[in-house]
This record gives sequence, C-alpha cells and structure tokens, in this order.
Amino acid sequence: MVKSIAYTLTAVALCIGLFVFTEIYLKKQFDEFHGALDALYEKIEDETATRSDGLAVKAVWDDKKKKLHILIPHNDISYVDYWLNETCGLLTYGNYELALGKIEVLKEITKNLPDAYSLKLENIF
Repeated sequence: MVKSIAYTLTAVALCIGLFVFTEIYLKKQFDEFHGALDALYEKIEDETATRSDGLAVKAVWDDKKKKLHILIPHNDISYVDYWLNETCGLLTYGNYELALGKIEVLKEITKNLPDAYSLKLENIF
C-alpha cells in the first residue's frame, strides 16, 4: 500500500516537472524567435528589409522548429512556416505594406502558441 502511494506520488511529481519544464522551454524558444521577428518588423517598417533578412529569420525558425516538433503539433508549426514564407515572398518584391501585415499576424501567432500549451486550467478542460 505504501509503495503504491509512493509510486503514484512520484509519477505525479514527474508529470508536473515535465509540464513545467515544457512550459519554460517553449517560452524561451518563442521569446528568442520573437526577438528575431521584432528586428525584421522594424526593418520592414523602415522599408529597408530584404529577402535575405527574411531568410535569416527563417533560418532561426528552422533551427527552433527541429526541437519544437516534439512538443507542438505539426499544424501549428506549419502556420508559422506559411506566414513566414509569405513574408519572405513579399520582401522579394519590395511589397512592404503587405509584408508588414503578414509579420504582424506572425508575431501574434508566435506570442499565443506557447500559451496554448501551458499548464493552465483552460488548457486542461
């Protein structure tokens, strides 16, 4: 009886530890990526951004998403890919106004994604 309680408490503690680690890890990864997006956003606002700037942010995202596939569904990752690719395409043609709109959507998506997988009551039920 005592062993079962100990094993159950250990399993619960490990699960909570894993959830907390996942939340911290996701927040850190998205905060770093959000910094790259903010820099690109400023360049787009100044109309000095080029496709290579967009591709640099895409390279940062590609590095992050390799690790995030374990924790986040592929559909959510593909949303970020989609909006980032559209932004890069618009930068190719110097269409800053549309690129600014796309990157604003991208910033909002990346701001909300970590919260969707955090340990909150509304995410559990």
